[in-house]
Amino acid sequence: MIRTSPQTLPRLLAVLAAVLVTVPIAPVGAAAEPDKPTVTWSVQPADRNGPDGRRWIERTLDPGQVVTEHLAVRNFSDSAVVFSLKAADGYLTDKGRFNMLPSNQKSVDGGTWIKVQEKVPVGAKETKVVPFTITVPQDATPGDHPAGIAATVTSTGGTVAVESRVGFRVMMRASGTITPSVAISDLTASYTPSWNPFSGGNIKVSYTATNDGNVAVTGAGRVTVSELFGLTSKDAPAEVEEMLPGGDRAVSARVNGVWGLGRLRTTVSVTPAVLGSEPTDAEIRPASATVTTWTIPWAQLALLILLALLVLGVRFVIRQRRRRLAQLLADARAEGRAESQESPLVGGAPKSS
Repeated sequence: MIRTSPQTLPRLLAVLAAVLVTVPIAPVGAAAEPDKPTVTWSVQPADRNGPDGRRWIERTLDPGQVVTEHLAVRNFSDSAVVFSLKAADGYLTDKGRFNMLPSNQKSVDGGTWIKVQEKVPVGAKETKVVPFTITVPQDATPGDHPAGIAATVTSTGGTVAVESRVGFRVMMRASGTITPSVAISDLTASYTPSWNPFSGGNIKVSYTATNDGNVAVTGAGRVTVSELFGLTSKDAPAEVEEMLPGGDRAVSARVNGVWGLGRLRTTVSVTPAVLGSEPTDAEIRPASATVTTWTIPWAQLALLILLALLVLGVRFVIRQRRRRLAQLLADARAEGRAESQESPLVGGAPKSS
């Protein structure tokens, strides 16, 4: 049996602590795998020789027509990559950015017109040009049929597969009667008064603009607010950004300097404009909508009440002063009569008998 003194035990504990600190703990499990190299690439319209400077492809085609286009895939990475090439219907996001349907959604329009090879291997720092064909169906309806084409890379992290893609839009317009048209719905107008009685408030207008035509359009127009049954009016621009056929946008505008004197009639008028060169035979269909709101001009009413009270107060003070002055005059006259009755007769005092 080993005996330790009270002084020896603390020393042993200190030595054990030093040993535990200086001896490394063995790792548990396999070491982490080195990170995979980053893949960066670009895709853009091209001709047979390479990128041709276009941002996207725009073609006006007849039903049944077949054309060949090209795209260029440039691999900026330090190793070769096999890219998947895909085409799909195009659409605009809520923020107005062009996108194409994900791989798990089936295309039903312009995306089905494009045929391209499924995969393309591209070496490190290399650019490859790939042809693809656009075949317009015989029964294609006139107007725009947007699509996108992209080169994709799928990476797996655990059980989740992430598809990264880079591409551009392909705007295909089938020949025929072009109908730029915009519909306005859900129009609302709310009035915010100014508490300065000498300054007008503002009308906030919100509405939904829908492209119910067959081509991509923007919209330009005015928001007009009339009051006093049309005697006065204020207006502001009503701009609608790009919309593809069938798409819509939430639009808002503000009209300043509105007094809010009772009945307000707010009208939104929008005229669509075709993106790019507008066909001469286009059937442009403008749209308008009107909403009526009733307002109470509280600041002006408060000013009128204040002015009325001020006028009444001034009239009251003036009447009080007039009454006081009339009373003073009446008192002075009465005092004068009383003094004249008490004074001696003219010509001296009466004689005694």
